[in-house]
Amino acid sequence: MTFNDAIPIDTIRYNEQGLVPAIAQDYLDGTVLMMAWMSRESLQKTLETGEAWYWSRSRGELWHKGATSGHIQKVKAMRYDCDSDALLMTVEQVGDIACHTGERSCFHQIEQQKKAPPADTLSGVFEVICQRRDHRVEGSYTRTLLEGGDNKILKKIGEEAAEVVMACKDDDSSAIASEVADLFYHTLVALAYHHVDIKDVYRKLQDRKR
Repeated sequence: MTFNDAIPIDTIRYNEQGLVPAIAQDYLDGTVLMMAWMSRESLQKTLETGEAWYWSRSRGELWHKGATSGHIQKVKAMRYDCDSDALLMTVEQVGDIACHTGERSCFHQIEQQKKAPPADTLSGVFEVICQRRDHRVEGSYTRTLLEGGDNKILKKIGEEAAEVVMACKDDDSSAIASEVADLFYHTLVALAYHHVDIKDVYRKLQDRKR
């Protein structure tokens, strides 16, 4: 997979050291995974191979991401900003680990606590639902649904699906948005109950784009 037609290497504005910052972002949920530097040569190799290559400032050499760990980055798309001096790559992170510490993202430190950075809204809601599944919170509606199992969860999905249909029949945009949000939420509860990762759903949706 190449991107030679999409990224004009010669028009990228490199800094005094001949480098340009490159952000790697998960192609499924948008999580920012890491920032590293690219030289003209590493950008060229990235475009040619479809895998992320960077420039190591400490070692002064090209760096094939994941060559040692196996956690390579398969580049899905690449773009550059309005000033042509920064790159953004959407990547498939093999092993779901981008940081050398073993964390999914290099941006995991929040007040000395390790936690993945926020991504898209659905993933964020799903994370909270999974927390409610794994840790009891008194008065939590989500916890009540999960404790009710399939009987309670699937009943709600059926009800919410019917309400989406009625809102669409009424052509009420506000009601449609609200009912679809309810349907999404209860479906996420079903995913969490059955221990299905939302990223598996994203992968299925990616397949629908082909």
